[in-house]
This record gives sequence, C-alpha cells and structure tokens, in this order.
Amino acid sequence: MQQLQTPHSKLHTSEFFGRRKGRPLRKRKENLLQEMLPEKLIVLEKIASLLENKRVWLEIGFGNGEHLAELAAKNPEVLFIGCEPFINGIAGLLALIEKNNLNNIYIFNEDARLLLRALPDNSIEKCFILFADPWPKARHAKRRFICKSTLELLHRVMLDKGVLQTASDHPVLIEWIKEQFSLSPFFEEVYSGYTEPKDWCETKYQRKALAAGRACFYMNHLNLHHHNYCGDKNAESCKNCQTSVQKKPTD
Repeated sequence: MQQLQTPHSKLHTSEFFGRRKGRPLRKRKENLLQEMLPEKLIVLEKIASLLENKRVWLEIGFGNGEHLAELAAKNPEVLFIGCEPFINGIAGLLALIEKNNLNNIYIFNEDARLLLRALPDNSIEKCFILFADPWPKARHAKRRFICKSTLELLHRVMLDKGVLQTASDHPVLIEWIKEQFSLSPFFEEVYSGYTEPKDWCETKYQRKALAAGRACFYMNHLNLHHHNYCGDKNAESCKNCQTSVQKKPTD
C-alpha cells in the first residue's frame, strides 16, 4: 500500500507519540482509505463553514471506530468529528460508515491538538477521550493527552456546560486525569466512578479491559465559561478566558 497523502500530511508535530500504522490491511480497507477517506477528511481551512449551525460532538482517539459509529447511528442529527492518526483504526471506522450508511461522520487523521487550535470558539457540544494511551512511566508523563494545555484548548472550543467524557482502566492514568481536572478552573466534575454513566456506549477496548479483570473508571465534566477564576467576573461570560487567568486565592 502506498503511503496515504492527506491535506495535513506535512503537519506532523512532536506532540504526537503514538503509532500511525499497524498490520497490513485487507484490500477492501485499502480501497476505503483511497476512495472514501478523502471525502471524509477534515480540511482545517474550511472547518468553520462545515460546522456552522450544527450540533457537533468530537471523539479524540476513536480506536477502531466502534464507539463513534454507534453514537453517530443513535444521533443522526449530530455532526461527528473523529480524531485518529492510526491508519488501521481509520480503515475500521470507514468500514463501519459504509456498512451502516452513516453520513454524519468526518475524520481528522493528525494530532488532535492541530484540530483543537483550528476549531471555532464554542463549537463543540460534547467531547469523548476514552481509554487514551496511559504512558505509565513517569518520564513519559508529558506525552499524556489530557493535561493543562489541552484542557485550555478544549475549554475554548467547547460550549458552556458542554460535556467532556473520559474513561480509563489504567490506575496511573486515572489518577493523572483526576489531578489535571482538579488543577483546572475550567471544568466541573458531575460524575466519576466505576459504574458506566448514563447513555454510555460500550467500546471494544472497554470489553477487553473488563474481560481481563481490569476495572474501568468513568468521568464526566462540564465546561464552564463563567467560572470563579476568570479575571472578568462581572461579564455574562468570560469570552473563553482570553483575559489572564489566576488561581483562586486560598483562605
């Protein structure tokens, strides 16, 4: 198979450390990458017009696409964006799109941070970051996707009271995610626990984790545009915190 060329093939960044390709693909999936993917790819320069007047849900790291495809089938009125640089995962999602005749999914196949920087303000209603790579070694902590900088990006692009859903089966990452949200002034926890939250769609990785005896931890957070840390407390909203943000003083 020839190397896939996309509008963002030259935009790889040092922020992404995962795999981009796995085992050789079957001929049918190779054809889907060549024939269907170009129609589904997000072009950053045109993203504002694509999302205009639409409800938009975002999944970052969609794996084989099973979770994203199920959400899209259950919510045909919503436009979905899936971020995944792993070619085999993209091919899996394309096969599900074809099988289920889904026309409300678009794909971004590069580092999700590139997409987050290009998205319009207040454009994402719901975001899913499920079973991300835990990078469990301390020296690799900087590679974990959920961190101060990405939460700031998500805060800007998500709607006020937009839901950010996360999940993991790895104890190191679970504690890391808890800490990152506890340090962020932009999100409020509304659920956390080992029981699936309401309206949960099962993922392939979740099934594998549970079958192996690993407990899965789920978290839902609300994005808050008008919060206690904003320098513009009297405004109707904080204008996505473009003002300088300082931590709330402790008593």
